[in-house]
Amino acid sequence: MSQTTGASYSEAGVDIEAGDRAVELMKEWVKKTQRPEVLGGLGGFAGLFDASALKRYERPLLASATDGVGTKVDIARQMGVYDTIGHDLVAMVMDDIVVCGAEPLFMTDYICVGKVHPERVAAIVKGIAEGCVLAGTALVGGETAEHPGLLGPDDFDVAGAGTGVVEADRLLGPDRIRTGDVVIAMASSGLHSNGYSLVRHVLFDRAGMSLDQQVEELGRTLGEELLEPTRIYSLDCLATTRTTEVHAFSHITGGGLAANLARVVPDGLHAVVDRSTWTPGPVFDLVGTAGRVERLELEKTLNMGVGMMAVVPESSVEVALATLADRGVDAWVAGEIVDRGDRTTGAELTGSYAV
Repeated sequence: MSQTTGASYSEAGVDIEAGDRAVELMKEWVKKTQRPEVLGGLGGFAGLFDASALKRYERPLLASATDGVGTKVDIARQMGVYDTIGHDLVAMVMDDIVVCGAEPLFMTDYICVGKVHPERVAAIVKGIAEGCVLAGTALVGGETAEHPGLLGPDDFDVAGAGTGVVEADRLLGPDRIRTGDVVIAMASSGLHSNGYSLVRHVLFDRAGMSLDQQVEELGRTLGEELLEPTRIYSLDCLATTRTTEVHAFSHITGGGLAANLARVVPDGLHAVVDRSTWTPGPVFDLVGTAGRVERLELEKTLNMGVGMMAVVPESSVEVALATLADRGVDAWVAGEIVDRGDRTTGAELTGSYAV
């Protein structure tokens, strides 16, 4: 009877040694994100955060969020660029957390790959770590999972979860908003990390464009534009809450500007935003034109040049704009909160975009 070699994990497609190598490569980047409250180092079964730091709060509320970056990861895969997608991940998680006024504390990541390429995984974590520094949060741990047979050797996806804290009496949201409040818009860095299924369908399937195609109106290749990292507003928003009164923030992600702004508008009031106060970047016009996408469809899918909005009392507008300008954030008055004398609630866009 012939002898056969026993099956092994590596034969099934999982390379434990490559995973260990990836962990070693990412350690230096994770270390850059550490806050004084973080205990231990990378490699434990759980990340540790010293909660005694919360004793300074009268009534600390923990805020948590989880997210990914959707099909933007496929752009990164095709371009072979892996050190920006983690930046997007941090933005999607931590900019959700800061909306309620919470200070980001820590986050964890999950990276799923078809095959572990240590340098690629380390590059993804490098981007996450750099994003964490910009958000003021610690990266306390994560998981890299190898799924041969389910994902191709070059396929990957990323997800993350984060936690922040806010004093209960400083919680931001609909309860604070009043008639006459002003809506301030903060410029996005581009498409951010939403709507890429539409963008890919329009630009690649319909228009036949390629990632390495130089696009004159963009001033760079299409791939470079599509990989532009999502802006991280966490520390900018927190700085604004420290310098003046803020009633609410709205992170403009999936669903577009009106739908996301409506989430922080209280019952009976309306947010009215004037399109003429800004000009969306050329990438939005490119998507609309190439796919003959109607404006309302674009607006409910893409951020149209606005990544975050703040709702402040009229007396806070000047200081809020100055604070954001000092931090290099392009911001402007875009609308107001009105009472129409009925029980309906929502947000709407009026006028036409500036050209």
